[in-house]
Amino acid sequence: MLSSLAPARRRLVLIAIGVVVAAVVAAVLAVVASRSDPAAPVSQQMPGPVLLVPGYGGSTTAVSELAGVLRRHGKDATVVTLPGDGRGDLDAQARALGRAVDAVLRRTRAASVDVIGYSAGGVVARLWVRDHGGARQARRVITLGAPHHGTDIAALAGSTLPGACPTACRQLSPTSGLLAALNAGDETPPGPTWVSVWTTHDDTVLPPASAALEGALDLTVQSVCPHDTVNHGGLPTDPDVQSVVLAELAAGPPVTPTRCGVPRP
Repeated sequence: MLSSLAPARRRLVLIAIGVVVAAVVAAVLAVVASRSDPAAPVSQQMPGPVLLVPGYGGSTTAVSELAGVLRRHGKDATVVTLPGDGRGDLDAQARALGRAVDAVLRRTRAASVDVIGYSAGGVVARLWVRDHGGARQARRVITLGAPHHGTDIAALAGSTLPGACPTACRQLSPTSGLLAALNAGDETPPGPTWVSVWTTHDDTVLPPASAALEGALDLTVQSVCPHDTVNHGGLPTDPDVQSVVLAELAAGPPVTPTRCGVPRP
């Protein structure tokens, strides 16, 4: 085809092709570099505004109650609204979290944020850190009862009632490709520090230990408050859990709390 062109036109076509190829190569290299170059650790001494990510289904009721507790203790707390009623693609939810973080940082002019991800919101927070710039924006990520390694309930729903198991449900199956990729290698990539809080009485994340996160400060509610029998749905509103969250949002590295109950503001 090129041989049929006049020499001058052939040179122009070859130059244009070369420019396009160079642009594509540069874009690919930029993506590779951004993923392979780990983020520098975010300073732990300056707690930032807090964003709370709801769980599967997108209901903000429980996390809004937790946000109110944080505000009474002087925190700037924002509840994130998830697209697709919290049942759509978890990666799309992670992008929505990224937009919410950008808005909070513009409003507050803070250097970083702290993120609390409840249930599936914890998986969303991890996707945001890994793929959407969160590694350079988050000081601390706290997950509450997050199905980091899936839940058998999602697997059962997907196999017996596939029509009632939308995208996020399928992604929360223990065998999902999304979770396999998210948990391959480093489960807690550099940038923020990580805390996973979960209950041994979880009735939604099954088995409950699926909420354990390698590389995080891993806390069961019962390791701090042995007599607390909070289940999955009660995590954000449980006073003992709220006390743990407040302790983990303090300046400095994550700590292992030694007392139960929310202190007075």
